[in-house]
Amino acid sequence: MERVKYILAVVLYGTIGMFLRYVDLPSEVVAMCRGILGSAFILCYLAWKKEKPDRAAIRRNLKWLLIGGVTLGLNWIFLFAAYMQTTVAVASLLNYMAPIIVILIAPAVLRERLDKRKLPCVAAAFAGILLVSGVWNGSAGSPAGIALGLAAAACFVVIVICNRFLRDIRALDRSVVQLAVSALTILPYVLIRSRGGIPGPDARSVLIVLVLGIVHTGLAYCLYFSGMGTLPVQTVAILGYLEPVVSVLCSAFFLKEAMGPAGWIGAALIIGAALVSETLPEKKETKPGLE
Repeated sequence: MERVKYILAVVLYGTIGMFLRYVDLPSEVVAMCRGILGSAFILCYLAWKKEKPDRAAIRRNLKWLLIGGVTLGLNWIFLFAAYMQTTVAVASLLNYMAPIIVILIAPAVLRERLDKRKLPCVAAAFAGILLVSGVWNGSAGSPAGIALGLAAAACFVVIVICNRFLRDIRALDRSVVQLAVSALTILPYVLIRSRGGIPGPDARSVLIVLVLGIVHTGLAYCLYFSGMGTLPVQTVAILGYLEPVVSVLCSAFFLKEAMGPAGWIGAALIIGAALVSETLPEKKETKPGLE
C-alpha cells in the first residue's frame, strides 16, 4: 500500500504540466494558488489526525525552511512559465537536470567526495539535454523556454541542498512551511505583474487550479511522504523518476507535442543517467593494505 501511495503521488506530479495547458491564468497566479491550497490542505490533514506542527523543530530549521520555500516558489514560477514557452517534455526534463547538477557541486557545497563513477552519468545527462533541446542540429526550441527550464533546475538544486541541512523535523511540517513561504514569495511578483488586473478566469480554469492545489500538491505531498517513510531508499530513487517519464508521455500522447527520435533518445539519457547516479551503491572506503 505504501508503494502505491508513493507511485500515485509521483504520477500526479508528472501530470501537472499537462493540466497547466488548459488553465487560462498567468502561470505565477497558478503557482501561488498551489502553495496556498497545498499548505492549507496539509494543515487540515494534520488537524484531522489530531496533530499539530512541531513549532520547536520548525524554529530550529527556520533558516533552511525559508530559503527552501523561497526557491520552491521561484522554481514554480520558472517551471510553469517554461511549460508555456516550450513543450511539457522539454521543460520537465530540463528541471530534472537538478540531481545531476547536485552531483557536480556537492564536493564544494556539501563537502561530499565526488564519486567518479557518476561522471559518465553527468556526461550522458548533458548529452541528453542537447538532444532534447535541439541545439545539436540547429532546431532548438524556444530559447526563453530552455532558459526558464534551466532556471527552474537551478532553483531545484537549492531546494535539494536546503533539505539536506534540515534536522529532526517531520516531512509534513517541512512541507507546510515551505509551501506557505513559496506562496508568499510569489505574491509580490503576482502583484507587480497584475497591476492592470487579472483577467477573470473561466470555470474550467478555476476547477483545474483547485485540483492542482488540493490534489496535485496537498494530497500528493501527504501520499508522497507517507509512502517514502517506509520504502527503501533505492526504491524511492527508482520510483521518483516516474515523474519525468509521465511528463514526457503526457506531452507526447495527450498534448501531441512531437519530440522526434533524437528527443526520445535524449529523454532516455537524462532519466537513465539520473536514475543510475542515485541508485549506485555507496562506495566503501578501504584501509591501506586491504583490498
